[in-house]
Amino acid sequence: MGLGRFDDALEFLRTLNREFPTDPDVLYLSIHTFSDLATRASEELARSAPSSYQARELNAEAYESQGKWDQAGQEYQKALAKNPDAPGLHFRIGRLLLSKPNPPADVVEQARKEFQAELKIDPNNAGAEYVLGELARQDQNWDQAVEHFSRASKLDPAFGDAFLGLGEALISSRKFPEAIPPLQTAVKLEPANPGAHYNLATAYSRSGRKAEADKEFAIHRQMTQKEPAQTPAQQENPPANPN
Repeated sequence: MGLGRFDDALEFLRTLNREFPTDPDVLYLSIHTFSDLATRASEELARSAPSSYQARELNAEAYESQGKWDQAGQEYQKALAKNPDAPGLHFRIGRLLLSKPNPPADVVEQARKEFQAELKIDPNNAGAEYVLGELARQDQNWDQAVEHFSRASKLDPAFGDAFLGLGEALISSRKFPEAIPPLQTAVKLEPANPGAHYNLATAYSRSGRKAEADKEFAIHRQMTQKEPAQTPAQQENPPANPN
């Protein structure tokens, strides 16, 4: 499929997905069509503008997906040199620094500076605020953690982990009643997350709301309990079929 037929392909897929939104064949075709379009677009970008910051960023993402951290970092830096104000680049560099195995001792501070630089370019980057909150939480700097998690949750009201992080930081600050609203939101957004239920139960308990705490603790136990491990004798002699 040529790039010149991009609009035709998209319109065709829109029609199919509108008429048959859950059909496996349509979904399969959509996956392969978009994959083919993405591949051809990346090839065209590499051919027509190989030194552009977009091409450098695409190269970096490819290296990163392969675990080639140093090559990815070099490409991100080249992209940044081409366009210092490009949104997302500092965030990706910071994420890369935290992902590298055997990082240097000052890697956290390096990453922190990248996320702060990202927010100067894109103040609405909820991901950067969230990671800064996590770094502050790891340093047990609860006030900063609360500030960053709070901003992340306001920037992205569907960001369940941001609400959970905010609630955890408030619990660590012993601000138990204040922790309840964000943790209630975290539970609504991520009902299958045991940590959200446990922290909400803790906030309820420390706020004197025993009945609600017991309910959340029970949900947490139900989600985390495991089948008892079988002994070797049980494995060799399973129970007889009652039928």
